[in-house]
Amino acid sequence: MTYKRLSRTLLATLAACLIGFSSPGHAQAVDEEPSALAMTGDLVLARPLLLATTVVGTAVYIVSLPFSLLGGNAGEAGAVLVKGPAEATFVRCLGCTRSGRKQATVTE
Repeated sequence: MTYKRLSRTLLATLAACLIGFSSPGHAQAVDEEPSALAMTGDLVLARPLLLATTVVGTAVYIVSLPFSLLGGNAGEAGAVLVKGPAEATFVRCLGCTRSGRKQATVTE
């Protein structure tokens, strides 16, 4: 398998997982007020590391899938290796420490 084909396969798998796991209807409300420093650190350091963790977790999940299917814990492995890092990367307000969407504040 060539590197280019493997890259395309991993990117397609990652895209499919992100579409499946990033439903805003399942997100919890977050009541945090992060500072500018927390937002900057999250954007510059945490999000790229979490994205890398999501990609590596997806690759590990794919490699371990035959064994987890035999063991009966494929869903649990997917939740820990792919869904958790993907939620922390994409379904979390900038600078917040908990995953979930921040509800818009309506003022009259």
